[in-house]
Amino acid sequence: MATARTQIPASVIGITKQNGQTRPAGLRSGLQPEMVFSASQKESSIPHTSGGIRFGDDWKKALHLPQKDTRVRTSDVTATKGNEFEDYCLKRELLMGIFEMGWEKPSPIQEESIPIALSGRDILARAKNGTGKSGAYLIPLLERIDLKKDHIQAIVMVPTRELALQVSQICINMSRHMGGVKVMATTGGTNLKDDIMRLDETVHVVIATPGRLLDLMKKGVAKADKVHMMVMDEADKLLSQDFVVIIEEIIGFLDKNRQILLYSATFPITVQKFMSKHLKKPYEINLMDELTLKGITQYYAYVTERQKVHCLNTLFSRLQINQSIIFCNSTQRVELLAKKITQLGYSCFYIHAKMMQEYRNRVFHDFRNGLCRNLVCTDLFTRGIDIQAVNVVINFDFPKNAETYLHRIGRSGRFGHLGLAINLITSDDRFNLKAIEDQLVTDIKPIPGSIDKSLYVAEFHSINHEEEDEKEALFGAP
Repeated sequence: MATARTQIPASVIGITKQNGQTRPAGLRSGLQPEMVFSASQKESSIPHTSGGIRFGDDWKKALHLPQKDTRVRTSDVTATKGNEFEDYCLKRELLMGIFEMGWEKPSPIQEESIPIALSGRDILARAKNGTGKSGAYLIPLLERIDLKKDHIQAIVMVPTRELALQVSQICINMSRHMGGVKVMATTGGTNLKDDIMRLDETVHVVIATPGRLLDLMKKGVAKADKVHMMVMDEADKLLSQDFVVIIEEIIGFLDKNRQILLYSATFPITVQKFMSKHLKKPYEINLMDELTLKGITQYYAYVTERQKVHCLNTLFSRLQINQSIIFCNSTQRVELLAKKITQLGYSCFYIHAKMMQEYRNRVFHDFRNGLCRNLVCTDLFTRGIDIQAVNVVINFDFPKNAETYLHRIGRSGRFGHLGLAINLITSDDRFNLKAIEDQLVTDIKPIPGSIDKSLYVAEFHSINHEEEDEKEALFGAP
């Protein structure tokens, strides 16, 4: 059941200015699609293994592969052992979905995680933002789904609605050839009755935020006694004071022999307590030789509060931005800055947690589809959001702690690509800047008069004009 369109005032969801006209964000696109998905509903010209592909057929020739990504990648994703996805004895239909995602070879976290997860063992994994953690757990999760069973078999818990939608879409796309895997995303802020009706039908995988999932479990609608795998993405956030009591209750509904997989970039002491209580001899993966992504270059500009907007305007005029995310420390400053950016003549959306959920959906959907170049937001957008076109992150307000800083700048430089992080620093921030540098063991340099484009602008090696057109549609004209 699709969500109805509503008239949305520009003052509520975001502002974009094009050709001198102000337009509210999201008017050219609908909301997120229905939240229960079946891979079989997507059309596919490739027959299933049991249907038309016979032994000895070159099934890879029939795949619809995306345009090859020729951008330079850092060792965050290239320093592998040389394994292939086919080495893990995965179902052919799952391999089809993996390759059609454009994933050619497993990243380091996927190499370490996939075979262990397939063995049924609990995992505690640390890996940098943007290095393929979603694939590291979704691939073994989908491999172990039994379509003959009509109950919930796996749960993925995430801290935000936007991340739930993103992970569910990856899961759907990857399982599109598997013959009917049913994936459901359920989060707070959506119609509870709709979720109850959807769970009355077959659902194999539930991707959820903790509060809504617990509510459905207590009502006896989401039956989790046969769930064999539970994944916690952004586990440090899920085990913070905001969620940990709910998580403990959810685990009480699961089978005692379930498998638990924890993934995050940072693991505070709360994770260790949870691990000793609920995980059975977990396999520990730590790929954090350093905390920040190798492809992100970090600068700071020393300014007064009054100079910030002028500095931002200068950055917009001098940088080659595909898409940028600009962080503020309060919802009020987000809205004021978005209005100011629009007045300067740049397209801009904004998003924060106090907005109505359907407006947040539309802004997120439209920004990731490239309908606007700049997004102003609070820390709502720091967790796991993967938008490949973002190559610049600007901290208009400098964050208070190293963990927030790490997750913010990790929105650029995704999957080993290049990105830029620029911090506007006032006199009040200077000690915090030094503390974050020390904690992350990273170097945030003074901004130079001219920034080398090779540090953050991806080079595409296009074959023809049609590919150039596709690049411009995705990233915008330079």
